[in-house]
Amino acid sequence: MNEIFIALVAGLIVGFIFTFLRLPIPAPPVLSEIMGIIGIFLGYKAFQLLIPLITK
Repeated sequence: MNEIFIALVAGLIVGFIFTFLRLPIPAPPVLSEIMGIIGIFLGYKAFQLLIPLITK
């Protein structure tokens, strides 16, 4: 949980700095794109959890 909080704070700081310098943000600017990235990650984790059950 500590890693998640540190990553969130780092992301907030980077987002603030990029906006302050009027640079494009280094992440997808649309929520649907961010959800796509989360979906890919969740699919990866689901596969890791299910493959041991399937290969038994």
